[in-house]
Amino acid sequence: MLKKVSLVMAMLLTTGMLKAADIIESTCLVGFGEAKYSSDFSHFDYVNPEAPKGGQVTYAQVGTYDSFNRYATRGVAAAGADTIYDTLFISSADEIDSHYPLIAEKVRYADDFSWMEVDINPKARFHDGHPITALDVAFTFNKFMKEGVPQYKVYFKDVKSVTVKSALTARIEMAKPNREILFALVKGMNVLPEHFWQDKNLSEPLNEPPLGSSAYKVSSYKAGQSVTYSLVDDYWAKDLPVNVGRHNFQTVKYDYYRDETVTLEAFKAGEYDIREENVAKFWATLYQGTNFDKGYILKEEISHQIPQSMQAFVFNTQSLYFQDVRVREALNYAMDFEWMNKSLFYNQYKRTRSYFQNTEYEADGLPSDTELKVLAPIKEQVPSRVFTEAYLPPVTDGSGRIRTHIRKAIALMKEAGWQLKNKVMTNVKTGDPFVFELLIYSPSTERLAVPVQKNLKLMGVEMKIRTVDTTQYIKRLRDRDFDMVSHGYGANAYPNPNLLIAWNSNFIDSTYNTAGVKDPAIDYLTDKIVENQQKPEELLYYGRALDRVLQWNFFVIPQWHISKFRVASWDKFSRPEVRPKYSLGKDTWWIDSSKVAKLPEKRR
Repeated sequence: MLKKVSLVMAMLLTTGMLKAADIIESTCLVGFGEAKYSSDFSHFDYVNPEAPKGGQVTYAQVGTYDSFNRYATRGVAAAGADTIYDTLFISSADEIDSHYPLIAEKVRYADDFSWMEVDINPKARFHDGHPITALDVAFTFNKFMKEGVPQYKVYFKDVKSVTVKSALTARIEMAKPNREILFALVKGMNVLPEHFWQDKNLSEPLNEPPLGSSAYKVSSYKAGQSVTYSLVDDYWAKDLPVNVGRHNFQTVKYDYYRDETVTLEAFKAGEYDIREENVAKFWATLYQGTNFDKGYILKEEISHQIPQSMQAFVFNTQSLYFQDVRVREALNYAMDFEWMNKSLFYNQYKRTRSYFQNTEYEADGLPSDTELKVLAPIKEQVPSRVFTEAYLPPVTDGSGRIRTHIRKAIALMKEAGWQLKNKVMTNVKTGDPFVFELLIYSPSTERLAVPVQKNLKLMGVEMKIRTVDTTQYIKRLRDRDFDMVSHGYGANAYPNPNLLIAWNSNFIDSTYNTAGVKDPAIDYLTDKIVENQQKPEELLYYGRALDRVLQWNFFVIPQWHISKFRVASWDKFSRPEVRPKYSLGKDTWWIDSSKVAKLPEKRR
């Protein structure tokens, strides 16, 4: 899928020498490893190319929405709003980081990554029939740079320009050559229609659906309550290899509910079709009843080895309470995972300990000799235990009695300038009690936080739990107006440039840097990870080194994970024999009319 073209550029130099540059032409963009699919592939391996199209699937969402603009800096976007636009390239779900043509046909770029040209498929259209052109690509980049979220501007600061070379060719010039930034821009760009967005502010919410370009468009909605997307009959890209066997539902609907309990009962009553469960108690105790007994609803556990996110109670290290690493470590002792797993989770979970969980980049044991070399330039800037201890979250016997852990926590707090005074953790200098707030939006999260709250109370620390609606939660998260949240960091299949947004201090204003980390050692490691994207062996050790440094800085209280999909669905779907390696693959399922005929009348 790659070919090198030797381009001899005659330069009228006094020496008479000619300068040669290599141009690489490709129909795919590979961020890591090698592409699985050849340039003439017909469809992904995990789809059924003969899958019938039709019917409706209904999903549920908790909360509400007040905008259709996924890119606004305020408001809550409707579910599915991020799928309105097609991208230049699209990733496959059975590879780590390979992207294949969607709006784009192919690219050309200099082997020093100083520029790239993107050829647009001449058939590409927006939903109003207007052609997608290089002008829209250039407009999109400039619109995001001017009105997009702050981290976009910082991340792509080395892009000098995106201009129109011809109607169907956009050219990207780099102020500072950078393969990862160049590829990231092209792989993930949702192309906006200039004729729709030119007189609108991208940072502001939209009350009505924008003009899109993907397989689906909004066909109806009730503001804040539901939104329905319908398959575009004349969708220009429906027969492209990346789309064959996908987008099989005629309509996709999202209904909104006020909380998880109501949502589950609505599912059991047949109000919507598919539910992926993330509450262990619900899965163990509430997925039962007549519809299960009669086989109308299927309950499945599907094992996988997909990299797991670091779901956690995240400290805001910008808060005065949590700037001291000893305080953050002390509070880690308040989570008795073994008791929670037995008493609340029906032993369904494993404790998360790594930011690269379920991958070879997970740091385990002591650093290897190669890791020590990687860490040598920043040795004085990282916690000393990175070199002497293997990180492991506190472990209990599961009895619920954690006196030993409480003593360790109190000792750490004392080192940090706190002391127990009348059973209240008090600042030695100011006399203030240690009181902070956990910000959440889900009642199910409160149930999980209460055991931690009780253990903190035994340490003399008061954790107030504040539940707000999703709109307020998102706003406060963006504004970093919290002490602690139950949030997390996305799964990393490998150490990729997105780690900059999550951890590098140059992106401190990014809402992805939830903990508000500004650390020179972490900056160094994330920068090195970007530099070594094409050196898998070095990347392995930089990834593990970063994992160790993050672990020993105690930016979070790690929660738990499960390497299974817990899926319940009304028995109306069929799916391909092969599931994509890195996804459940719901976009490859289809409505099976023979199964629908066996369901109760109200579910047909």
